[in-house]
Amino acid sequence: MQGATADVEVQIVSRRVVRPEPATSPQETMHLTPWDLRGITVDYIQKGLLLPKPQAASGAEARHHVDGLASSLARALGRFYPLAGRVAVTDGSDPGHGQGITVSLRCDGEGAEFVHAVAPDLTAADITAPVFIPPVVWSLFPLNGALGADVSCPVLAAQVTELADGVFVAMSLNHSVADGTTFWHLFNTWSEISRRSFVGGDAAAGGELSTPPPVLDRWFLDSCPVPICLPFGKLEDIIRRPVYAPVRECFFEFSSESVKKLKSKANAEMSSTATAAAVISSLQALLAHVWRAACRARELPPERETTYMLLVGCRGRVRGIPRHYTGNAVTAAMAKCAAGEVMDKGLGWTAWQLNRAVAAFDEEAVRGELASWPRDPTFVYAAAAPSSEEEAATVVTGSSPRFDVYGNDFGWGKPVAVRSGAGNKMDGKVTVYEGVDGGGSMALEVCLSARALARLVADEEFMAAVSAGGGAAA
Repeated sequence: MQGATADVEVQIVSRRVVRPEPATSPQETMHLTPWDLRGITVDYIQKGLLLPKPQAASGAEARHHVDGLASSLARALGRFYPLAGRVAVTDGSDPGHGQGITVSLRCDGEGAEFVHAVAPDLTAADITAPVFIPPVVWSLFPLNGALGADVSCPVLAAQVTELADGVFVAMSLNHSVADGTTFWHLFNTWSEISRRSFVGGDAAAGGELSTPPPVLDRWFLDSCPVPICLPFGKLEDIIRRPVYAPVRECFFEFSSESVKKLKSKANAEMSSTATAAAVISSLQALLAHVWRAACRARELPPERETTYMLLVGCRGRVRGIPRHYTGNAVTAAMAKCAAGEVMDKGLGWTAWQLNRAVAAFDEEAVRGELASWPRDPTFVYAAAAPSSEEEAATVVTGSSPRFDVYGNDFGWGKPVAVRSGAGNKMDGKVTVYEGVDGGGSMALEVCLSARALARLVADEEFMAAVSAGGGAAA
């Protein structure tokens, strides 16, 4: 199926700047937190939704729908006005402390980029049916290759691509400004405004929304200097352009029944141990299933250390961070084991390692890391690609099945599928979403080397849990 899309072109029809509406947002400089600044070295967050095609959406009618999406995005930015700004760098030198720079978010309403594109030869099935996600999907996203520190780029860009029988709506968001929670909060706001406008006109779009408003003020520890002066002469001294090893991707759907079975199996395997009082979650069981399969697919030597890194949200875990906080509030949990242990000790044991990694979250330790960061800043860099003879041994999972993905009806039907762009596509990246059927179902987008991913989709134990018609099971 990939061959069917090899020659498909995505053509840009127009680009425009979308500014917040109403245009009453304050002009201010928003200083970035340690969590934000750590992310200036990584790619933009890129997620997009495949939607059905609006009825009679061709010619002038199609342009009307695109204009409506641009207008509703402007209204959404009225709530999220900092995301219409620009990352800015200023001299932060202090005569007593030497050279330095400060990186901040300039909230000046300069606007988000809005791209209208067409791909008349690309169908929804071309995206959802293949065993492997076709590379053309990356062309459905704006700002490919942009890093948080690319101050010439807008903080936010959206691309609406008309397909033969559908519409793909994608966003790219600077990761130094916001995390996945904020990303989907904005997407939910945008889709609700669009849906109201589509159904009831502009007057309906301007009413009170069910999607809660964002909390825009940045959260700092009381002891943190604001702004934070980074001890570098220029921003370029921090940046290392990532060079990712070539990967392929598959999208796997897991029904609620399949997820329940994995959870039950994992807990049953641990029921006779001293850990019986703790419960392995559905997500931990599913990720353990993937970790074990990835170790097999990579054919890792039993003695090789393998690491699973889970990104853990800090809203609700760290005092003072509002639920709808707009900014980065994420830390990492790590589980490290010998590959032989992961492959041989069973689903329950492997899931338990993930359970313990998450349970080890320590609020005071997180606060301590935030307090010390301005004195000794560190940044997130992509891991070096392994040699051609050696498979990577790390798995990294971001996103959350709690994010409302399939509720993003823009006015003419719920999403058919979700996909991500080229950003942060490293060997071992596993992105988790809610499942298309809801009710506890989940989906995983898995990136591995081509040879490892080919072995993964041929792994009967792994594929037995994948829903019929769910990505690579098709």
